[in-house]
Amino acid sequence: MAAAGTDTDLVARVRALKPLVREHAPRTEQERRVVPEVATALTDAGIHRMNVPRRYGGYQSRPCTQIDAIAAIAESCGSTAFKTMIQAGCSYIAALFPDEAQDEIFTGPDVKVGGTLIPDATAVRTDGGYLVNGTSGFATGCHDADWHLLTVRVAPESGEGPPETLWTAVPMAELEILDDWYVSGLAGSGSNSVVARDVVVPAHRVLPVGPLLAGEFPSKANADDPFYRMPVLLMFCAWTAPNALGLARSALAEFTERSHRRGITYTFHHRQNEATVTHLQVAEAAMKISCAELLTADFVAVIESRAESGEPYTPEERTRIRAQSGYVVRLCKEAVELLASASGASSLHRDVPIQRTVRDAHALSLHSFVNPATNLEIHGRVLSGLDPGTPFV
Repeated sequence: MAAAGTDTDLVARVRALKPLVREHAPRTEQERRVVPEVATALTDAGIHRMNVPRRYGGYQSRPCTQIDAIAAIAESCGSTAFKTMIQAGCSYIAALFPDEAQDEIFTGPDVKVGGTLIPDATAVRTDGGYLVNGTSGFATGCHDADWHLLTVRVAPESGEGPPETLWTAVPMAELEILDDWYVSGLAGSGSNSVVARDVVVPAHRVLPVGPLLAGEFPSKANADDPFYRMPVLLMFCAWTAPNALGLARSALAEFTERSHRRGITYTFHHRQNEATVTHLQVAEAAMKISCAELLTADFVAVIESRAESGEPYTPEERTRIRAQSGYVVRLCKEAVELLASASGASSLHRDVPIQRTVRDAHALSLHSFVNPATNLEIHGRVLSGLDPGTPFV
């Protein structure tokens, strides 16, 4: 399947791949990375073009389109959706780098860009660039990425004050991948650690994180494009939420289907779907998912409208989006857990997808972008008249 020139039918193309993604989900988890058959099919569908600049053949897809595409993947495999989300977000960040770096990175519209946002590596200034060393964990999708945005700390030249944080664009071929991704949830996302050993990064392949959080970035070609004026941190909230939506929808669909085929052991119910308790459980789960969908639609609409109008966000609006994304994850996780608790002991078998969905939903809720407790605290601080307590809003 060849990717079309626009994203008009992107979501339909992705949905057509759901049986393939679902079929390979157990193997993806077992091999701890998205299997090549699925990765290739999604690339051919154009999934990696969503945030690539149009001048390189990308789509610059509307956030609502991206939400629908990622959620559709998550309905079949949480790990595959998470990898897709991270690479989509990192492509967006790459489009904020200096234009010279973009010309190197976007040699084609289907390039895959990964990244890590925790500055565990360090960099030392050299003539014309930086020398990078260190290990960085959670490098999602590193096995098939072409580039990696490695976050580094640089000591101030004066020797005083906090280190500067930079994103450095590094070809994946220059990094080593450690075999250390052994986890219980989102296990197929391939989020191994990567190691940089004396990697030379030229100055044009560097993006300062501090100014970026304030809305300043060096790309001249994309500087006036409203698409690339959307706040990166809020976009990551938007990209992560549909992972939860897809997982919860798949749990509801699977539970509903199985309830017609199984009874409730040690009761007179030969079909679970005939039991009153099942009616209550499935309705409550459905309502939680519906609420999560409404919350997602609300904050995505705000992001889209602000991109079009150029109107600035208030601190309360920024933290509310973080809180809403975290609450979406909480609602979806609760829906998944409710349905899993009603699925009986037979659902513990590895060939019943809901056991994997439970673990993936739990893992997703721990992610810093959408952790419910953290995001509610940040929003609550602003509602209480305090500063957010973090620049990451």
